[in-house]
Amino acid sequence: MINKILCEGIMENSQAKTHKAITGKGSVLSKYQDVIVGSRSLIFLCYYEWCVWLSVIPGALGLLLRKIFWPRLFGSCGKNVAFAPGIILRHPRRIYLGDSVVISENCILDARNRGEERVIVLGDNVILADNVVLSCKTGTITIGRDSGINSGCMVQSTNNCPVTIGNDAVIGQMTFLVGGGSYNIDRLNIPIRLQGIKADSGVVVGDGVWLGGNVTVLGGVTIGEGAVVAAAAVVTKSMPPFSISRGVPARVTGNREKEN
Repeated sequence: MINKILCEGIMENSQAKTHKAITGKGSVLSKYQDVIVGSRSLIFLCYYEWCVWLSVIPGALGLLLRKIFWPRLFGSCGKNVAFAPGIILRHPRRIYLGDSVVISENCILDARNRGEERVIVLGDNVILADNVVLSCKTGTITIGRDSGINSGCMVQSTNNCPVTIGNDAVIGQMTFLVGGGSYNIDRLNIPIRLQGIKADSGVVVGDGVWLGGNVTVLGGVTIGEGAVVAAAAVVTKSMPPFSISRGVPARVTGNREKEN
């Protein structure tokens, strides 16, 4: 039964949906509003375009202008939020920011999920370092208060497989977390890209977790509270609270509770 459904093409993946939205019928303006802005309101479009112009202004003037005008773009935006230059926003009304959030240079916040109102949620005092990508294609990303996401990280949620990062977490440089990132590969007579994405439970990173640089965390994984994952590890299964893990695939090599 599953193979028959797959053969009939049960679910377009997010790439196919985006391609169809861009190349299908409709005006250039309507496609831009649907794919990038997330609203058909002409008033909101004009405001979005004004804020895009502000995104490239460097220095203190740019920080001040974005502090004044950008908060109205979002579903909600707390106090004292700082926006560096070069930030790219998609569907900003589905992004919710707490107080004192810092979003650094060239970050991308892509909240394209029409099935949810709150798609990207950043708690108080969250810091996104430069070139961080938060990508939601029919998924959600939640980052708890006082967590830091370091340079070059990519967090992706697709196929209704959420990614949740708890409070006080430290995510090292170039780390990749993905919920719903694996394709079905059962069939040999149709391309993998047409076989749909496997449903998993997404990714949960607990409070106080430290992920070293260049770590990969795959869908269906929970990393327990206070756990440490060493640099360059690939986490394919859940890790218990306060564990220390390393390797490819990652395995538990220690426990912080016993060591203390």
